[in-house]
Amino acid sequence: MKKVLGFIILILLVIAIGLGLAIWNLPNTNTRTERIMIEPGSTLSSNASKWEATGWLPSAVLLRIQARFLGLQNVLKAGEYDVPAGLNGPELLKWFTTAKPVTYRVTLVEGTRLVDALSALKAATRLTHDIEPLTPDTVAEFLDIKGNPEGWLYPDTYVYQSGEKTSSIIRQAYKRMNSQLAKAWAERDEELPYKVPYEALIMASIVEKETAVPAERPEIAGVFVRRLQKGMRLETDPTVIYGMGDKYEGNIRKRDLRNGKNPYNTYRIKGLPPTPIALAGRAALDAALNPAEGSALFFVAKGDGSHYFSTTLKEHNKAVYQYQIKERKKNYRSTPK
Repeated sequence: MKKVLGFIILILLVIAIGLGLAIWNLPNTNTRTERIMIEPGSTLSSNASKWEATGWLPSAVLLRIQARFLGLQNVLKAGEYDVPAGLNGPELLKWFTTAKPVTYRVTLVEGTRLVDALSALKAATRLTHDIEPLTPDTVAEFLDIKGNPEGWLYPDTYVYQSGEKTSSIIRQAYKRMNSQLAKAWAERDEELPYKVPYEALIMASIVEKETAVPAERPEIAGVFVRRLQKGMRLETDPTVIYGMGDKYEGNIRKRDLRNGKNPYNTYRIKGLPPTPIALAGRAALDAALNPAEGSALFFVAKGDGSHYFSTTLKEHNKAVYQYQIKERKKNYRSTPK
């Protein structure tokens, strides 16, 4: 009788252990990746209850017990995560020890204006917009910039997590621009016509707008630097267009070039315009501070995105006739093919 009872107890014990192991290793019910959000300051207990209510976690109580047993009560970090399908409780907890949050990207494009960069930030997925309204004026106030903040955000692709603040990206871009400008300024050529780094930033923005051909940036910068050194006006269309703002309709007219009320009209003013006109990348900064040597004082768009450089006005006028009058009836392009 005792042997029978002992055998029954053994069987029950085996069954209990088996059931315990089955319950302990009970897999989650999600059959595909589950995207979850762990809020800052939230606990494992509160998240487990939420996951159970959502339906993919079998038991919040069991997960709490497992976390306590494994010493992983504080394993969760704020962020958005893609949880793999079918993990059991211990596997889930251990997965969180090395899991990386989901990230998003927003790109501030070289050669675009600040308002375009702000539009990209407004449209960015999962950013928390903490600067409202998001305008050049509010950005200037946030960064403590006196005057127009144009050109002070560094163009690049910025990686962020869900819920990150717009102000965080703006501050990163501002710090990056200050850092890149300082590095380029430290490596500048001697005898350049810039008194302060900000003037180089203005020049870099003009270079960025004038050409989409990387190899031409130092050449373009060289032309503008020599014109400044000789006391010549820059006479560059992108500055005029920037100063026109919403009045620009796609074409520059003679009256626009004669407009002395436009402070960015480099056909009328001497020297640099008052501020940058676009977001300049590192290559444009390097070009502005290390321009190509030479004698060219003019250039004209050839229609394929590149430019023809001239030393004399006579040569320049011939190039204008060749590329912008004679060739206009053909397949003229202002950007590279």
